[in-house]
Formats: sequence, C-alpha cells, structure tokens
Amino acid sequence: MATDTTARPWRRNPSLPAGAVILGLLLVVALVAPPLLSGSAETLTDNARLGPGAEHLLGTDAFGRDVLARALVATRLTLLMAAAATAASFVVGVAIGALVHLAPGWLRETCLRLVDSAVAFPSLVLALVIAAVLGPGTGSAIVAIAVAGVPGFARLTANLAATVADKDYVLTARLLGVPGPRILGRHVLPNIGGPLLVLLSSSFTLSLLDISSLSFVGLGVQSPQYDWGRLLNEALPSIFAQPSVVLAPSIMLIVTGVGAMLLGDGVASLVDPRTRGTAPAPAGTADAAGPAGPAEASRGLGASGGAGAVAETEQDGLLTVAGLTVRAGDRTLVDDVSFTIGAGRIVGLVGESGSGKSTIAMAVAGLLPEGVRANASRLALGDLDLLGTPPERRLATEIGIVYQDPIGTFNPALRLGTQLTEVARAHLGTPRRQATRDMVRALADIHVTEPERRLRQHPHELSGGMLQRASIASAMTTNPRLLIADEPTTALDVTVQAEVLRQFRRINREHGTAMLFISHDIGVVGVLCDTVLVLHGGRVVDRTTGRDLRQGTVTHPYTRALLAATPAAVEAGGPLSAVRWTADTAPAQPDGTSLDGTPPDGKPLDGKLLGGTPPDGKSPDGKPLDGIPPHATPPDDLSDTAAGRPPAAEGSR
Repeated sequence: MATDTTARPWRRNPSLPAGAVILGLLLVVALVAPPLLSGSAETLTDNARLGPGAEHLLGTDAFGRDVLARALVATRLTLLMAAAATAASFVVGVAIGALVHLAPGWLRETCLRLVDSAVAFPSLVLALVIAAVLGPGTGSAIVAIAVAGVPGFARLTANLAATVADKDYVLTARLLGVPGPRILGRHVLPNIGGPLLVLLSSSFTLSLLDISSLSFVGLGVQSPQYDWGRLLNEALPSIFAQPSVVLAPSIMLIVTGVGAMLLGDGVASLVDPRTRGTAPAPAGTADAAGPAGPAEASRGLGASGGAGAVAETEQDGLLTVAGLTVRAGDRTLVDDVSFTIGAGRIVGLVGESGSGKSTIAMAVAGLLPEGVRANASRLALGDLDLLGTPPERRLATEIGIVYQDPIGTFNPALRLGTQLTEVARAHLGTPRRQATRDMVRALADIHVTEPERRLRQHPHELSGGMLQRASIASAMTTNPRLLIADEPTTALDVTVQAEVLRQFRRINREHGTAMLFISHDIGVVGVLCDTVLVLHGGRVVDRTTGRDLRQGTVTHPYTRALLAATPAAVEAGGPLSAVRWTADTAPAQPDGTSLDGTPPDGKPLDGKLLGGTPPDGKSPDGKPLDGIPPHATPPDDLSDTAAGRPPAAEGSR
C-alpha cells in the first residue's frame, strides 16, 4: 500500500514560519505604532534623560520623548526605505543580468567584467559616495542603496542563467524555436529563483543596515523625520551616561535582519519544486520494478541489421551528412564524417567517450554550443538545409530528440503536462485540452501508468523509466521524420532499458521514423541498428552492420578489438583483451593516446570496456555483482510477446 509522504511545509522547513511570524509582527508594529504612539514619541516634555521605569520602559531622550515609542514609530519609515531600495536593486539587477545573458559572446563578456568590477566595491562604500554626491535626504539614501545593490543581483542572475542554459530542457526549447526572452522567462528564471530569493532576503538585511548607517552619519533621514539610524545618531552623545537609549533601535535592527533571512531561506525552499510537497520515503519502500540481470535488458531483442557490406550512402537517404567537420577554436572535434539515414532505418553511432557521437547529433539538430562551428559539404534532412538557418517550425516538428538523462530533459519548475504538450500547442496550433488528450493517449501507448495523473506531476515525482518514456512521447508528438536518441538507456536500470528499446523499435516500425541511435553499448547497437558507424577520435573508423556485430564477422581491426573487449566475448576467468589498433596516418589524441588505444606510457588498456557485463558476473575489483548472471548474451527479439512477460511496471518515486 502506498504511503503518503507529503509533509506540511512548516514542519519540513521551520525557518519559513519563524521568519513570517517575526516580519508579521514588525508589519503590525509599522501599521499600529505611528497613530498610537506618535504623541509620546514626538512631544517635547520636561522629563529629559529619565532612566528606565514603569512609565518609560527604556527611559527618555534629551527632549523628554519616550525612547521605546520613537523606536517603534520609526519602524514604518525604516522598513519602507529598506524595501524600496531592495526592490529597485532586485528589478534592475535581474533585468541587467538577463540582458547580459542574452547578449552576444563578446558583449556578454565585456558586461560581465564591468559587473564584476562593480561588485568589487563594498556596497556601503559605493552608497556613501552616491549619497554624498546626491546630498543628504531620504530619497538620496534610497537611490544610493538601490544602485549599490544592483551589481550583486546582475552577476548572480547572469551566472545562474549560464549554468541553466546548457540543460537539456533549455536546448529542447531552443530546438522548438522558442524565442530567447521567452526561454529566459519560462525556463531559466524560474529555475534560478531559489538563489535569487536568498540573495533578496540578505540584500534586504544589508539595505536595512546600510540605510541606518547613512542616517547615522548624517547622509540619510533628516530631522524632523527619524529612522533607526537617526535614533542611534541622536543617542550617541549620551550613550555612556544613558546606555538604554540605544537598546531599542539596535534590537529592532537585529530582529528585522534575522526575520528577513529566515523568511528568505524558507521561501526559497518552498518555491523549489524538488523540495516542495514531498518528504523522504520511509525505509523499506522500493520501486515496482526490481533489479534484474542484463539478460532482462535485452530479452527478446530482435535483429534488424541487413546482411552484406554497408554502402557509403543509401539511395533513399532522408538525412544526408557529407563531410561534416566540427571545430571548437583550433581543435577538431569531428573530422570529415559522412553517412545517410533512410526512412525507417536505424543508424547507430558507437564509440568510447569523447569520440564525437553526441557532437555529431547536436550538429545535426543545430544545438552546438557557442564557440563550436560545424561545416559540411551537405547536411540536410530531405529538402531542409540544416547548415543554414532552417525555419524553426520545421526544425521543431521534423526532428525529435531523446536525451541520455531523463531527469535533465525536463524543467523541474514546470508540471509535465505543460512541457509535454508545448510542441503541439506552439507549432501545431493544437488547443490545450486537445493536446492534453493526445498526450494522455501517447503516454498510454508507451505503457505509462495513470497518464492523466502523470501530467499533473513534476518531473521529480516520476521514476527514471517513466521520465524516459515521457521523453519519447514528447519527441514523437509531431511525428518527426528523424529521431535522435543520445544514449537514452545509459541512466536506466537494465529492466527499464529493455522496455525503452522496445518503444524505439515500435516507433521505427509503425511510423517509419529514421533514427540516429547513440550508445556506448556495442551489444545493444548491434541488435537494434541496421547500420553501425564506429567512431574514434572524431573519425569514422569502420562502417558495418548490426548483423555483422552480432555474428562477430566484422573485419576492421579496431572494431574486432572492441568486440574482443566485450565481456560476452571473453572466456570466463580470462583477462580482457587490450584495445589495440594501429592507424599510421591517424593523429594522437590531446592526452597523447594514439588511435591504437595505447596511452603515452606504452601500457595496453587491459580491461577498458565499451559496454556490457563482466564475463564472470563480477565487477572489475573481483566482487560479485548480485543478480547478474555470467556470460549474459543478447536475446533475439525486442517484443514483449517474445519476452514472455508484460512490460516492466513502474510508478512514481
């Protein structure tokens, strides 16, 4: 039976109610004190410099005015000034940081250096200079503190936006043709709101202290007005004879600052969807689908590769890549890669990390990062030229992408329903309700349980397998002609991997979708793909078929070495073969490793795996891997029927 792990926000985050109570009481004081206590706070009497007593709890000042009453009445003006300065700093700073993030590369770097230079000056020093130039007064103090706080918000916004800009969900939005300002407002700013709220609370506290400091030195509030800083200034001459006169404004400053910090920390946790509404699961809970051996991940895998040699191109090529070269500065990441993918065909890219697989995929999708350039004699999807500036609508509807990490694919601040239906609503003009109904059917088709409920959940509430299936459904919303799967099963357990692979096979067969499948696992590539390109150092070193990989009839020495290093091909208890291949004309890698797999020290790379399961069911350190049988080999079919079991059931986390 499912256990409700929803926790009340105030129990999970006690700083929120504590800060709210403190600031709430201060707001009540700010509203009530001026009309009730103005008489005793501002009326001159003969009771000058009285000590604490029953009538005047903290005594009176040099003019017979009640010290405590003046501190309470000053709460309104002090809070209004601090809030106004902080709000102005926040709005202007976030706007500047957002504009810096959207600016071209050289302009962005220049602006960031200017912002960094401004941050180097202490805010109080900068405020003192500005207030001295503008002259003493309440308005001058607010402007000075506001200007001094802008650089901090601008730098934090620009830096946080840069970290979020590389997330898969932002790249997906770019692929969909979403304008930059909308990406910033919908996908970037909501996901950096937590740190900004924390900075907002700390900035309010600093503004409070800085405004009081300006008033204390005579550059802020002027008589007859008074804030807490002005009260401290007036109490300074009698601080030794009557120390109680500084207690009230000092305590009010401390309490307000603590309350603001507690509230900011609590609100930051509350608005973060990853910490909202859930508590740690009780011990003993587990996912519906338990762990299984590698054989489960491939059970029933069917062969689909064609026999015979692989041609350089296919006559019915849908995606054409000819002479693709990708460079980052002076470094070549991908060198002269050519291939085509026909409609209904699956081409696999396999190779070790850093061989250029994902770079090729991002070049095809037009999602290369800034500073990375792609050149080719031809790069086209049918009649759509991918080298120029293709129409965003066609690019969004004709290419679908499934990323490696299902968690990073989705915006954690938005519900799944909003994200999964965005393509249909933005590019197909589908009404929201119809798009939701279509997505419910699509999720049900790929065995997602309770699809209506899933659309109302946030990404963190679903398991990895559920999210990856949702990614597939989202990618297929527009029935794209090309589906790019960038290591889509790497982050999943082996049971879920098999189900995801079945969905790819089903999509390929039912829709005739061309697929570019990227993986480290040479075994999975062999059973899923028609054509396989083996990459090393950014080059295609071999072209073969899935059937040849399965049967072990490949002829290229590097591919044979990779197969020899695959655990299923190694004798039980024997050492793994070293990946050793010589290409006299091939350059060495940046770390000195040559294309034969030999590092600079000349020692073979024994035990370096491309993918698969250890032959004796043990990890490289010799410890047994529970549940993984030795010599697990890929089965023969990807269908659920052949596997003899229903699809793996998964639920929410």
